[in-house]
Amino acid sequence: MKKTTTKQKGTIIRLLSYVKPYSGWLVLALLFAVIQIAATLFVPVVIGEAIDFIVTKGDVNFDGVFKKIIELGALATVAAIFQWLVSYCTNKLSYRTIRDIRREAFGKLNSVPLKIIDNSSRGDLMTRVGADVEQISDGLIQGFTQLFTGIVTVVGTLCFMLGVNPWVTLVVVIITPLSIVVAYFIAKGCHDKFKQQSDRRGELGGLCEEMLSDIKTVKAFSYEEVAEERFADINGKLKKVGTKAMFYSAMVNPCTRFVNGIVYAAVAIMGAILVIRGSMTVGELSCFLTYANQYTKPFNEITGVITELQTATAAASRVFALLDNEDEIDDGERTLDARGDIEIDGVYFSYGDRPLIEDFNLDVKHGNRVAIVGPTGCGKTTLINLLMRFYDVDRGEIRVDGVPVKELKRSELRKNFGMVLQDSWLFHGTIRENIAYGKEDATDEEIIAAAKKAHIHNFIMRLKDGYDTVISDKGDGISQGQRQLLCIARIMLMDPPMLILDEATSNIDTRTEIRIQKAFAEIMKGRTSFIVAHRLSTIKEADIILVMKDGNVIEKGNHDTLMAMGGFYKTLFEAGYGNNT
Repeated sequence: MKKTTTKQKGTIIRLLSYVKPYSGWLVLALLFAVIQIAATLFVPVVIGEAIDFIVTKGDVNFDGVFKKIIELGALATVAAIFQWLVSYCTNKLSYRTIRDIRREAFGKLNSVPLKIIDNSSRGDLMTRVGADVEQISDGLIQGFTQLFTGIVTVVGTLCFMLGVNPWVTLVVVIITPLSIVVAYFIAKGCHDKFKQQSDRRGELGGLCEEMLSDIKTVKAFSYEEVAEERFADINGKLKKVGTKAMFYSAMVNPCTRFVNGIVYAAVAIMGAILVIRGSMTVGELSCFLTYANQYTKPFNEITGVITELQTATAAASRVFALLDNEDEIDDGERTLDARGDIEIDGVYFSYGDRPLIEDFNLDVKHGNRVAIVGPTGCGKTTLINLLMRFYDVDRGEIRVDGVPVKELKRSELRKNFGMVLQDSWLFHGTIRENIAYGKEDATDEEIIAAAKKAHIHNFIMRLKDGYDTVISDKGDGISQGQRQLLCIARIMLMDPPMLILDEATSNIDTRTEIRIQKAFAEIMKGRTSFIVAHRLSTIKEADIILVMKDGNVIEKGNHDTLMAMGGFYKTLFEAGYGNNT
């Protein structure tokens, strides 16, 4: 429990560091809160004086009462205006703080090594940047508002009560701290439950994102019932920890209100005795009872937001856990205008404790077309990841034009590669913007020329708004083949010196593929190309075919040479690739 409390305090201190740049709004909120509470605290005094103007039946000072009504209206107006200003300042403070946290969290997703993304649930990461940050926002807004008004109300009320009657004030001060003690011990056990609740919420978000993004696969394999069972299991765990968290937090307010009721009763009894003895007027007793309520009310409000604060703290710890991941180290400083010579010298690589590539060597000259084939899990995609420095090698070295890639900036290395993946990716925007994704300053003529090379221009022109047609990230109304053609057009526009084609034509019909292969043949002239493909046409045209198995190149040569060898490539080709003719 001590470790948890220390961690929670550290989270709160770190959260407050994001508030520091906007401390001006904090000062303004405190100033306005003082004015608002001062106006509010004068109200019971005015009401008490008005009551004292009503002495007995037939003996009422109407002029005095009327003046007090005017004073009440003025005080209420001032209190309302400055209450709005307090809310405005705290909202500004909270939303700007949250903006900075969300911006940093999103930036972190772009700066962490790819393995962090690969090893995390997409839905959980989305929950941390989205829902968890919103939880922090809610906690900050309520927390700051209640904290400011609560502290000022308590201090101000004490001052006013001391001015009316110090002895009755002493009774209030002695009994009220009991509510703080009660709230503390109840809230102490809440944090762990809210942390578990946030974790389960992230797990649930991950499952939902997984199911919705692959809903066609779910339906194709009749996986609905299993998906519902998994959802029910996680949802049940969320319900369990959520119920416990809410139960603990819900106990706070009734317990503090019970203590506050005792305070009110004690003030009423003692005040009534003083009125009977003539030491206090009826108006003063009415004023004091109102102050007793106002004095205890902040304790109820502050403890009432403990649920939000605990949830916000738990959510903040999850967001900070994301922010604490180390950034991808870009240790290189050199720039490169690549020609396309690539050397892979004694490379070793493993995913965690599982070795995959061992003592891998390869020498690719400028303009070579390298096809990479092999069974699933042999290291084809891993090799591409290493070339692009999505992952760094454990041992050995990869050189481009004789320059070790670790001496290059990652951005500098990657701009020299054009990459078309098996899973095509589009974003919400116009077709023109999607094609120009890697070259934002491209002219319309360049975009159209790239689309023509990719054999997608005619399709685009048949759309209602042509190149200005807006598509979603899911490519609604566009087939998978057309999506891939748009991605190919994107690379053709970039015109990079080196290409990586990871099963780039796997979702395109045979007739379209023939045209695409002609375009590829044109764009690959004079360029170093790495092709992961299961199509006979692509493999046969390659200058070098790397046959990979268990992370190693076991055969190397062109198609005719490898077929003549009668080794693993021939077996692999006749078993699978021959069917894709």
